[in-house]
Amino acid sequence: MDYLPIFADLKRRPCLVVGGGNSAWRKTRMLLKAGADVGVIATKLNADFTAAIAANQIRFVGDTFSPANLDGIFLAIAATPHKALNALVYQSANQRQVLVNVVDDTQRCSFIVPSIVDRSPIIVAISSSGKAPVLARLLRQKLEATLPQHLGKMATIAGGFRDYLATQLSTFSSRRAFWEQAFNGRFADLVAVGRHSEAQQALEQQLQQHTPPVGQVALIGAGPGDAGLLTLRGLQLMQQADVVLYDYLVSDEVMALVRRDAELVCVGKKAGFHSVPQEQTNRLIVEYAQQGKRVVRLKGGDPFVFGRGAEELEVLAEAGIDFQVVPGITAAAGATAYAGIPLTHRDYAQTAMFITGHLKPDGKQLDWSTLARGNQTLVIYMGLMKSSHIQQQLLDHGRAPDTPIAIIERGTQATQKVLTGQLHELADLAQHAASPSLIVVGEVVKLSHKLAWFTTKEQLQPQPEAAVKLA
Repeated sequence: MDYLPIFADLKRRPCLVVGGGNSAWRKTRMLLKAGADVGVIATKLNADFTAAIAANQIRFVGDTFSPANLDGIFLAIAATPHKALNALVYQSANQRQVLVNVVDDTQRCSFIVPSIVDRSPIIVAISSSGKAPVLARLLRQKLEATLPQHLGKMATIAGGFRDYLATQLSTFSSRRAFWEQAFNGRFADLVAVGRHSEAQQALEQQLQQHTPPVGQVALIGAGPGDAGLLTLRGLQLMQQADVVLYDYLVSDEVMALVRRDAELVCVGKKAGFHSVPQEQTNRLIVEYAQQGKRVVRLKGGDPFVFGRGAEELEVLAEAGIDFQVVPGITAAAGATAYAGIPLTHRDYAQTAMFITGHLKPDGKQLDWSTLARGNQTLVIYMGLMKSSHIQQQLLDHGRAPDTPIAIIERGTQATQKVLTGQLHELADLAQHAASPSLIVVGEVVKLSHKLAWFTTKEQLQPQPEAAVKLA
């Protein structure tokens, strides 16, 4: 993030504009709309500046800029055709810790003015961090057509009701639930048609009928890492959550989409890191839900594919807590697709099998004779630490030593790495990979060099001097 988006209160704050042309006036007009006390310095003023000065809307400071003009100034804008003068304003402002914007010169800006969609008091600001202002304006046009004009009035009425509501509903979650119902119900409909007094009455009626929120849980699959693979339903619930319990496998890009004021609780399990026992995770989910909170349990991949999702839901069912499940793209489907490896192919594999390399100590053992059959794709989750054992078992049960294999590390993410080789090299390849990684065994792997689209062709070339092949 190149800039921190903030909304500044400029009411009665002294601001200085250096420049008297059309560009300077556009910035000045926004400052005036925000209630700023604006002074202007320019050798020549356009008609808009002249009229505003005559109407005592802005102050004419003089026709020559001096660094001392910035003393006591809160914010400054330089918009002249003279680069040397603009640079002097920028340098002088920086020395005085004054926010400054030099129009059309991003390198000399300690703040930038975004494109604005104004539904006061609702304000939407769009910025490209100075990289593509035309694109920002195009986005603004789309939002102008999308956001209804009555949003501002709805916010104003809600603001007048807010303090009273706080005296009636003591918890933040209950107040938020109230407003979400209001903004999606009769109150919003009445404001939209201009029946404002009735809208006020609708809020009061809704408060009289209000019941405490009931806790609920959403078990959501976050996918293999690429935030673009998150489902729409999952995103909606993440934006409504009071608390989110998440695993290590959930990528930072996905976590950035969680509502910002939600409580975040890491309950992940990862080799070499502090792990939260499954029993404690189950207890936390139940406790948060019993407090009336909307809980999201966020798991990497799909929660029902080696994710212990069913175990957690069984606990919720026993506690009588409502829940729902939002599937996610499992790593076997997502990572292989990004690596250009089809799970099935008419010529190479008529079956795809997903297994885990991490079994319960007292659990049933895998049927290696079935797993070692040809013409099928074997996808192994959490198999790096057991790679040597997996290699030996497959070889012992008849899988050919030259069977193509791949290890996909951080699949679907920008840092994805794909190691390819043959089955007899699996244990050696695993030494060059880190978790989270997926092991793929089968003839379909040979198609990766032809079908890979997420990595460059250069990365797909074998490394002749290396012990492994890096895709």
